[in-house]
Amino acid sequence: MYFQHSAPIWRDFPALVPAALYAEGITADAPTGPAADRFAAVAKSRLAAVAAESELPEIQAWRRAFAAMGLKPTQYRCASESLLRRFRKEGSLPRLHPLVDLCNAVSLAFAIPVAVFDLSAVTGPLEVRYATGGEEYLTFSGQIEHPAAGEVIFADAAGQAHARRWPNRQSGRSAVRDTTTRALIVAEALHDSAPAEVPELAAALTAEIRATWSITPGTAVLTASAPRFTRPAPAPGGSGERRDPQ
Repeated sequence: MYFQHSAPIWRDFPALVPAALYAEGITADAPTGPAADRFAAVAKSRLAAVAAESELPEIQAWRRAFAAMGLKPTQYRCASESLLRRFRKEGSLPRLHPLVDLCNAVSLAFAIPVAVFDLSAVTGPLEVRYATGGEEYLTFSGQIEHPAAGEVIFADAAGQAHARRWPNRQSGRSAVRDTTTRALIVAEALHDSAPAEVPELAAALTAEIRATWSITPGTAVLTASAPRFTRPAPAPGGSGERRDPQ
């Protein structure tokens, strides 16, 4: 399994700073609630300092990217903005799965999109690239959609789109479930301080996963010159990362 962004994505979005984490040994009975609450408290403090989540530099950068992709930023929002909007209005997020709850809370605190994929539903490598128009996307309601050519998607070797409009909407096909044991976590940012904050986010997630499941995920912060993250299946408690230049 490897994960990467295509060369055209790096060309068109040179400010991109992505991190990838691979975790094996995930279970659905882990107590991540207290950690999620700590990160949510950070988000609450950040939101109290602004009139709206759209004022945060992390969100503004993604809004500019969505506009560059021809999408209305107020119609299609990155995942972290959507989470922050819901959190601001409701004061909390629903509990879904320990790993998802943790990643959502970290996304809130950093205002950076964090995607989590069940790798049992991903065929071969996963790449962020422009769609050809022939890929299939499975919605959470079970409907099949076909992203338009040129849309940024997370695509696997079988032509399945595991996310549409980049960090806007994940697919029901690879959503984390109670049966999930292997997961790929991807965080992506475009704002000016992303080179410092994305590694901080990855380190925070690594520490919480290690503390909760007693496993150390393989982790890498990717660059245009070393865009590929390859992670062989580690034994529980294993560690390490691998970045392959392309």
